Amino acid sequence: MSGTSLDALDVALIEVAGTGVAMDVEFVAGRSVPLGSVGDFLRSFAQGQSATAADIARATYEFSNLHLQAIRELLGGSSVDLISIHGQTVYHRPPVSWQLLQPTPIAHALGIPVIYDLRQADLAMGGQGAPLTPIADAMLLRGRAHPWAVVNLGGFVNITRGPEISAHDVCPGNLWLDALAQRRLNRRFDDDGQVARLGRVHEAWLLELRARQAQLAAERRSLGTGDETLPSPPELTAPDTLRTAIEAIAFAISDASKDAEEILLAGGGRKNETLRAAIAAAVDPAQVLDFDVTGIPGDYREAAAWAILGALSQDQESISLPSVTGGDTPIAGTWIYP
Repeated sequence: MSGTSLDALDVALIEVAGTGVAMDVEFVAGRSVPLGSVGDFLRSFAQGQSATAADIARATYEFSNLHLQAIRELLGGSSVDLISIHGQTVYHRPPVSWQLLQPTPIAHALGIPVIYDLRQADLAMGGQGAPLTPIADAMLLRGRAHPWAVVNLGGFVNITRGPEISAHDVCPGNLWLDALAQRRLNRRFDDDGQVARLGRVHEAWLLELRARQAQLAAERRSLGTGDETLPSPPELTAPDTLRTAIEAIAFAISDASKDAEEILLAGGGRKNETLRAAIAAAVDPAQVLDFDVTGIPGDYREAAAWAILGALSQDQESISLPSVTGGDTPIAGTWIYP
């Protein structure tokens, strides 16, 4: 899995026992590898920068080879039964969505079947193609005593609520914060939210951000290309700009997680201590936990979920919920056999 934040390629090894949604899942190992120079291309391409066919072909080859190397290093010579790969989303505006990947060399180099392109079946049936992880979340948290919400702090924030499953995209997350860090700090991101911690909330711009969030929420669709656009910030210091954006994200999460008694944070954004503190204040008295309590490290929640979706697809189980995506797909994914 590499998400819209494009911060790394995450590989998770899981072991499942049983079949279908009743299967038990155990996390075995995980590995994150930097995207290197191909990450620079993917960022610009996903942002709408033009590229030649040769550029795209080379990046696809390099990105797929990075998957192969990361999987080999994680397995260390052992084998697995199935590889499930997301690919990199470089465009998403349903019904059109593109997860860039070339899986064939991976399947043949490792001698293992690969399933990929899991979103297209849902899109073909009129769905949004996202979010697809709620079924995996429900499997990992079944039996939990209190109403819960899994909040993924990625490029876009999305939420799964349970035990009665509902899910949706919430708002731009790291895409907003990283864009501000690049503009105001000349850094890829604000490490641990250290700069934002020094800032104060600018109420007028907060209202603009909240209005943008409300506009996206009213459209009731999955978020994607173009939705990361920020309302122009006023002349603020970098700390105030970042702190205000964090406050808006925290309020949106609070709105989306009403009635949840436990908020489980996953994704790279949970390492931003200023964001975590803002979320905790916004959702009080709900308890904020790390997704690690499920037995799956929060860094690998999406990669592990994608492995679970691959296993469900192998069992010919639907991986999308009509109440979530709007589509109903009995079987999803494209298979490559060695």
